[in-house]
Formats: sequence, structure tokens, C-alpha cells
Amino acid sequence: MILGIDLGTTNSAVGAVESGFPILLADAEGKRITPSAVWFGPEGIEVGRKALRRRSADPSRVITSVKRLMGRRHGEEQGFCVPMERGADGGVRVLGRSPEEVSAEILKELKRIAEMRLEREAGKAVITVPAYFNDAQRAATKRAGELAGLEVVRILSEPTAAALAYGLDKLGERSRVAVYDLGGGTFDLSVLEMQDGVFQVLSTRGDTHLGGDDIDLELARLAARSAELDFDALDAAARIRLIEEAERVKIALSESESVEFLAPFYDGSRSLNLTIGRGALDALLQPLVSRTILCCRQALADANLKPEELNAVVLVGGSTRIPAVRKAVAEFFGQEPDLSQHPDEAVALGATIQAGVLGGTLRKMVLLDVTPLSLGIETFGGLMNVLIPRNTTIPCKAGEMFTNAAAGQQSMRVRVLQGEREMARDNWELGNFEVPFEPAPKGQARVGVQFRIDENGILEVLARDVTTGIDTVVEIRNAAVDVDDEAVEKMVGESVEHAFEDMAERIFTEAKMKAEELLPAVDQALAAAGNLVSPESRKEIEEAAAGVRTALAEGLPNPLKAAVQRLDAATEALAAALVERAMEEAMERRLG
Repeated sequence: MILGIDLGTTNSAVGAVESGFPILLADAEGKRITPSAVWFGPEGIEVGRKALRRRSADPSRVITSVKRLMGRRHGEEQGFCVPMERGADGGVRVLGRSPEEVSAEILKELKRIAEMRLEREAGKAVITVPAYFNDAQRAATKRAGELAGLEVVRILSEPTAAALAYGLDKLGERSRVAVYDLGGGTFDLSVLEMQDGVFQVLSTRGDTHLGGDDIDLELARLAARSAELDFDALDAAARIRLIEEAERVKIALSESESVEFLAPFYDGSRSLNLTIGRGALDALLQPLVSRTILCCRQALADANLKPEELNAVVLVGGSTRIPAVRKAVAEFFGQEPDLSQHPDEAVALGATIQAGVLGGTLRKMVLLDVTPLSLGIETFGGLMNVLIPRNTTIPCKAGEMFTNAAAGQQSMRVRVLQGEREMARDNWELGNFEVPFEPAPKGQARVGVQFRIDENGILEVLARDVTTGIDTVVEIRNAAVDVDDEAVEKMVGESVEHAFEDMAERIFTEAKMKAEELLPAVDQALAAAGNLVSPESRKEIEEAAAGVRTALAEGLPNPLKAAVQRLDAATEALAAALVERAMEEAMERRLG
């Protein structure tokens, strides 16, 4: 088995070919994307989301964007998240480690995720790098893989990987494509030519300091200016809190026309609350997007091509979800970009396909059809949880882990749904069945649900009680693919027509469930806290809880979501103190 790995500046992902199909592998939280962040602390090393959670409290020990330092000499990179030192070999070192050693920790985490999911050892990998990486940077990436215990069988260009994921090798005998890759930390535009099944990079231009992180920083600065704050005068922890909130607002503005920028007690005493519209973000983006279009113009000139001579333009990287970016790309190239793949996952999927070809595990498939509508199941609160999005090429499979919503629950009803609406009631039910399991406390019983559609369009739904290993399998013939065109158009039309109210109801339902879970837990924690919580913190928590109750009564989605986030943030320190006290008491009992 050979793994396919996208070792990204901001995020990374790992995949493998299973049963002849390339799939990306999720961590224990069900996330297929792992932040490229590493925390080096006195008591150990943490990678991914755990490392990012440490950033606001311990920024000097969290390394992000280490890919920028790979294969570089000291002095070539100006400015980094932690101080840089000169190594004995003239290279860069951060927190006493080489960039390869830091990257190796990320690769070890991806290897661990793969081995956990596949339940067997993985020793080989295909790892992607930007097209502009030189020999030293490619060699450094290979060394990182070896330090992580992986034999790197191929270093693959990221645009080639993306082209493979989009199936652009099937365009024709000779085709030219542009891959527009705007990630978290870097941008590059690559022009590829495919001939006789081989991709050749004709030209590449990019900016190694332009990406989603720069947008977040500019948006945080905008928010600070609006509040008449000097962003650069704030301490590191406060700046990070504003940047994290800016990232959330940026993502939300891809779906909404305006979003509340909420940073309660960002510096321990002051709070920031203002409304930011999509127009403000677009204006902020304009110079950044213009820099990417300049790179596109230069890359096409280098390849001696005009935009109309391209067969396809594909978007890669999470920042390409921003409407202003998509609009600028469409206008420059004179064609709508291909949006058929997940922008965060395309490179990793392409690496996985290449790994499958090299390992001989990827069989040749005739792709007969696509799913006309999304397929999923109903989850607690009456929400639609999509497992297979519409227009996914078949055969395909996807799964997720679910837990019991109530203590003592003895079974879970799985309702198989098809449609594009946010609430389960507005979609079509294809079937339903009960999955029995042993009664357990809330959230302790685990049921894995997997959808698999074969090449004949037959949907097989498998539900497994993780504790007993007992499977419940239901077959739904043809309903997943054989849907009348008119019915599909009606469903998609309704989803667009009701998009805002559907999303508002989903946001309110999710926030309401979180609030109903959080409020009793907060009351219980405050009662048990005693002198663990200062009067000021207790007052802050009580005010935040009152805000949640008020927002619940008003029934408005965004205020409720914001109130829940505020309460969540206000109780972080208390929760940590209670856990620490419980551990100390347990240790005392053991010693006693």
C-alpha cells in the first residue's frame, strides 16, 4: 500500500486506494483535513487542531507554514511565526529544529491517521510539492518523509495531482489546462499539457506570500481600524484571536452578504463587535486578487498561450471558494472554472490516484454516471447530513461516525435521504431502518454509517455498531441515480429559492442543540467550581449564559450562534481548571 499525501502550507491530507477506489482518510474527529501546525511543548508534541488550539495561549511554541522554510538557506525567508536561527549547515532552524524535522511531525500524524483507518501499517508514500519547488526543496520534502518513517516513492507536482483528481487526463489526446491554486499561504498558477497520458508543466508563476492567511490578516486589520485600534500594538495572543475570528468571518462571507465580527475579551478586557459586509471583503481582496491575475497573465505568456486555447481551468485551495476570486478567474480566462472537486482535497486525491497507479491497486474503471442529488441521513434536530454530494462520480463510497443523542438509548433509526435542502423533512426519503446497540451514556455509543454506490447505481447502506461489530446492511436499487430530470431540477431550484431561510434554520437548530447541551453543563460547573473561578470570571460566564438564554427566546440564528460561541470561549479556562482538579484528586486517591 502506498499513501497519497498533500503536505500543504496551511493544511495537509492523506489518502489511499481501498477496494480499487481512491479515498481520503479522516482523523478521529471525522476531519479529512489536518492543519499543518505543530506545537513543541515541555510535555510533548501536538499536531494539527490540537496545536492550533494552543496558539492563542502559547504562540511562541506553535509552528505554522513551515513549508515556506523547506530547502531554504538562513536569510532567504524574511519573517516567520517564531524566531528563526541559523543552523550549522547554513540552513534555517526554528525552536531548535530543522524544517524537515517539523514537517516530519505532520507526516507522522498523517501516517498515524492512515494506519488507524486502514488498520494496517503504511510504509510508502507519494508526497506533493508546488511546481516551482527546486531540487533542494524537493529533497528536503523527501527527507521529511524519511524522518517520518516513510519511503517516498514519488515527489509529485501539485498541479499535476490536481489535474489527475479532476480527471483531466481524460480530456483528449492532447489538452492544455490551467490550475489556479490559492491556498492558505501560497498562490501559484500552472499551465499543463497532457499528451499520451503524461502531464508536462509548460509554465508556472506564483507568489509564496499570498494566500488565505494574508486575507485573514488584512481582514483582522480592517476590523481593528474600524474600532480605532492599533493592530500591531496588540500582544501576540490578542492578534491571533482577531485573525482567527477574521478567518471565520471570511469563510461565512462566501455564503452570506454580511457577518458579525465577534471577538469577546480578545485582550482579556476589551471586546470587538462589528458587522462586515461582503462588499468590504471584496474591496479588501481586490489588490490581492489582482496579484494572482498578474501571475496568470505571466504564466500564459511563458507558455505562449491565450486564455481561449485552454481546455479547462480548475480551482485548488480553500481560498478559491471566495466568490470574488471565482468571478475574477472566470472573467480573465473567459470560461467558468471547473468546480467538480473539493478544493481542499483535490491535490491529496490526485496524489492518492498516483499512489494507486504506482502500487498497482487502482484498477481501470468505466465511470458510468454521477449522483444527480446529494445523499445523506437525518441527524439529531432534523438536519440533513450529506455523505455523498450531488454530481459525485460513481462508483463511490463515503462514511461517517455517529453517536447516541440520549443516555440509555438502545437503537438509532437511520433515515436515508436524497436532496439539496438543509432540513431532513424537505428531502426525499429512500428508506429507513433501525440499528440496535447496547445502552450507553449520551455520546458514548458509536455507529458507523457508510454509503456505497456501485457502477450499476445501486446504493448500499451499511451501519455498524462499533462496540459489537454487528453490521446492518440495506440495499436501495437505482433510486440513488435513476431520478427524473424534472424532479432533479425542481429539487435544485427549491434549494436555491429557500437557501437563506434553510441555512438560517440550520444555524439556529445547531446553535440551539449546542446551547441546550452547554447551559446545564455550565450551571453544574459553576456550582462545582468554588474558588477555582474568580468573581470577575464568574460574572463574565453568567452574563454569557444569560445572553444565550435571551438569544434562545428571541429565536434568531446568528445572535444565538454568536452567544453560544461567547459562552464557549468564556468557559474554556473554567473547564480546564475543573479537569486539572479532577486529575489531582484522582492522583491523590491513587497515592492514598
